This record gives sequence, structure tokens and C-alpha cells, in this order.
Amino acid sequence: MPKLSDRGIHMPESPIRKLVPFAEKAKAKGVEVIHLNIGQPDIKTPEIAIEAVKNINMPVIEYSHSAGNESYRKGLAEYYSKVSPGISFENILVTTGGSEALSFAFTACFNPGDEVIIPEPFYANYNGFAESTGVNVVPINSNIEEGFALPPIEDFEAAISEKTKGILICNPGNPTGYLYTQEELDKLKQIVEKHDLYLFADEVYREFCYDGREHISLLNLKGIEDRVLVVDSVSKRYSMCGVRIGALVCRNMDVINTIMKLAQARLSPPSLGQIASEAALKTPSTYFEEVSAEYVQRRDLLVDGLNEIEGVFCPKPGGAFYAVAKLPVEDSDDFCRWMLEEFEHKGQTIMMAPASGFYSTKGKGKQEVRLAYVLSQDKLKVALECLEIGIKEYQKVEATV
Repeated sequence: MPKLSDRGIHMPESPIRKLVPFAEKAKAKGVEVIHLNIGQPDIKTPEIAIEAVKNINMPVIEYSHSAGNESYRKGLAEYYSKVSPGISFENILVTTGGSEALSFAFTACFNPGDEVIIPEPFYANYNGFAESTGVNVVPINSNIEEGFALPPIEDFEAAISEKTKGILICNPGNPTGYLYTQEELDKLKQIVEKHDLYLFADEVYREFCYDGREHISLLNLKGIEDRVLVVDSVSKRYSMCGVRIGALVCRNMDVINTIMKLAQARLSPPSLGQIASEAALKTPSTYFEEVSAEYVQRRDLLVDGLNEIEGVFCPKPGGAFYAVAKLPVEDSDDFCRWMLEEFEHKGQTIMMAPASGFYSTKGKGKQEVRLAYVLSQDKLKVALECLEIGIKEYQKVEATV
């Protein structure tokens, strides 16, 4: 029997999805599982996008241009020009989700064995993208006690080697919801200038910033325009996770032209997804105002409720729709599994994502979980009740081991 590849063997499991078999077994027993493990909003997709797909007038669903439909890229250029003036449709490549955009970026900018520095905890699939492209992740630890703020610059300096080629951030952050300040972004700018690095940003949650704070895009950092690559997606912005449409934005045309070769090799991004996404660009601003207001209420309900549970600590996120909480348990992986396999309260339980999978450093996040406040406030109230009771029951189990 031929051996599997080392890359395939070392590809990490998703902490977001690896407990799915336990959830399925719980559901088969008649238990209602409240999904706080995954960023799948219950917010309705804009009707204008749904109607565009329903009313499609195409006798043949063809390949699009490898860079994406020009009409869509021009629409995106208008959108991004409001974020950072001067973005042309030629600075944009449409991708199959933000995931492909980041994989393309890694492939174009790094050689196998090169290193990318990422503040952790970070979106778990970054590890997978790095593994599949031969890039080594060098984590810089941020901590829950400081709300996951940008680690000290000295930590970045200490991590830089001759193999370091870039830094990646998610802003606002997944899994933490942390929103970077102008001062923090300016510090990153200084580092990439000093050490001749690329600076990547995953900005898919740009629209969701709270408490009067505004998102600052890396596209607005002056003097390093040719080093900045921004990854984006319609999945969260318009609650269209299933259309699998993302984008990569970069003013460096050498980078764009290199990634274009990768885009040609995969032929084209999804045609129907582009139709929905182009239509979604006409979504009125009131949609985001209403969605953001709902997320703030959900955030406050969940985070305040978590902090009222004995032994639980959760900093309040400034954006996105995730929170990381530290629980009074020894092993959150085991606890999350136990909540699905052994626990129910009034016929219900919750599914969470163990935070250890959002760290690259082994042993980190063992007491932490990520929770996505993407469900109704009524569901979140039930989830908090299940969690509080579940923790108490699990602590009794831990005491007997």
C-alpha cells in the first residue's frame, strides 16, 4: 500500500468541525445541539442577492474570467475605494472564498520553508493553509488577560529570522473578536519596513465593529502599499457562507500577476456565487446597521452571561462575532466532547470549539473555548444555562478522575 504524503498526515483537524461526529450522535439520541462552534450566522442573506440567482438569465453557466467577472471586480473596486481611495479593479482577484485568497497569497509570496509570523490564537485554518503551501507558522502569543491585544513589538523582533517573509493578522479577529488600533497597525508597519516583509490582513469581518470604534484597513497604511495583501470574503458580510466567494486586494501588480497564474490553473471562481455577490454590493447600509446592532446585543448577552458564571472569564470583543472564554476546567477539548457525549439539560446541549486548535503553540488554550454569537438571543440564553450547569457537572467528573 503506497504511503500517504507527510503534508496530508500533518494537516491539522479543524477544531471547529472535529467534534461533529459527537454532535451527530447527540442529535440521533434526540438531544438538541445549540451550535456555538461555527461562524454560520442565522442572519438572512440580503434579498437582492437571492433574487439575482433566482432570476439568472444565462443559457449556459460558463467559466468566468480567472480573475473573476470584470463587472464584479469593478463593483468591488468601488467598494474598496471607499475603504482606501484609488483601488482599481486590476488590484482585485476574485477567489473561491477567502481561504483560496490566502492560500494563493502564501504560494505567491513564500517559498517552502519560509516563515510567517501570526499572533495567536488565530483562525485555525491558517495552520492548514500554511501546511498545504509548505510555509512554517511562527506564533506570537497574545493572552486573554489583556483581551488579546497585539503582543509587544519585542516579541515580533525576537521571532524574526532570515526565513521570515511576512506577518499575518486577522482584523477584527477570529477567534477573539479583537479590533486592532491605529497605533498597533503603525507598529506592524514599522516592523515590515525594517525587515522587508509582506503584511497580510484577513479583513472579512470589517463591517462588524462595535462601541463606536471603526475598522482601519491595512490598505490605508502609507508607505508600504506594495507590501500589503488583504484577504476578504462575502461569507460573513452578507451572510452568504455557502457561495464561496472571496477576494484578494493588493496594489503590487507583480503579486497580482503572479497570483493570476495560480487563478488560471484552477480556471475560475464560482459563477453563481459571483452573481449573488455582485448583486449583494447594492445592499443598503441599513442592513449592516441592523445586523451590527443585533450582534452587539448578542455579544453583550453572551459575554456578560459568561462572566457571571463562577470561574469563567471572557473579555468583551470589539468586533466580528466570536468570543474566547477561559473556563474552570483542565481540558477544554475533553469538556467540549463531554458536553456532546455525556451531558444534556432539558434535552439540550451546546457545541463549542476548543480553543487549543486556534493556537500553534502546543499546550496553549487548553482551558479556553471559542463561542460564536451567531444565533438568536433566546438560543444564547439557553446555551448559557447549559454551560453553567455543564461546568458544575463536569467538575464533579474531573474530581473523580
